[in-house]
Amino acid sequence: MPDGPGLAVITGAARGIGAAVATTLGEQGWSLLLIDACADQGGIEYAMPAPADLERVAERCVVAGAGGTDVLRADVGRPEFASVLTSSLDGRTPAAAVAAAGVIAGGPAWGTGEQAWATLINVNLHGTRRLAEATVPGMVQAGRGRFVAIASAAALRAMPQLAAYSAAKAATVGFVRALAADLAGTGVSANAICPGSTRGVMLAASAEVYDLSGEEEFAGQHLIRRLIEPGEIAETVGWLCGPAASALTGAVLPVDGGLTA
Repeated sequence: MPDGPGLAVITGAARGIGAAVATTLGEQGWSLLLIDACADQGGIEYAMPAPADLERVAERCVVAGAGGTDVLRADVGRPEFASVLTSSLDGRTPAAAVAAAGVIAGGPAWGTGEQAWATLINVNLHGTRRLAEATVPGMVQAGRGRFVAIASAAALRAMPQLAAYSAAKAATVGFVRALAADLAGTGVSANAICPGSTRGVMLAASAEVYDLSGEEEFAGQHLIRRLIEPGEIAETVGWLCGPAASALTGAVLPVDGGLTA
């Protein structure tokens, strides 16, 4: 068995929660395959990360102690993503897969554009599904593995102007819970995390949806009266991927500062 916890595949790794997850797992000694499209997404108005951002995350992970770090520029929203990832794995079996790729767009439930709807569903939901298609069969064959999806508190409570995003994230939660049922007895777990207002580009985009002065205005929604940092979500992912979470599967964890309490 190789040294370290094994190989972790992380989507959306170029910034935000995905980048924080990469650093956290790197500190734990995981080998990493970091994935991001680093390209514009249809119907999404804010800027996506650049290839250099993904490379910088990889460099930080090496310094943090990762057992090895590779990068892959690939779009989870594309139908061919699963096959592209399978080819990139080249026979390697991940011990963990983290679906952190995500996008957000605002608008009333009856007034969100078709392109934005398609991107939200393709990236947030189908991106999670495609990651599972490429990684879970190998985990099942190995008899061990952890699948973690980053959903959202928007999957658990009503939020105005976010119907399309909420629908995509709620579907992600449903998919992960059903995935856990399909994995019963295999040694592979599947869990979802529902973050609250977490500092970053997506939260800044949400502030614009609500005509707020900035993302800090969301802090008052939390019982902890502050924003959540990406590293706090990453620590939860690290725990889910470690031995302490061995009895947990099919769980939906609201790491949301009390937003959904």
